[in-house]
Amino acid sequence: MDMESKEPNKQQEKTNYFDFTEVLTYFFRKKDPNRPKSFNLKAMHTINKISILMFLGAVIVMIVRAISRA
Repeated sequence: MDMESKEPNKQQEKTNYFDFTEVLTYFFRKKDPNRPKSFNLKAMHTINKISILMFLGAVIVMIVRAISRA
């Protein structure tokens, strides 16, 4: 067997780090009619969305501060 066939391509590996499709689709999903409706589940998703937005905001602030110091 060839070892190169098992290892992912370096370029493909780098693009996986910057693949934000899961994050973006989390905010813009259609309502699933088969999903159970409960307050706890709705609260969990709301808290998850808030935490993702706060994290992305903090990353943006850190990048802006790093660029402004250089």
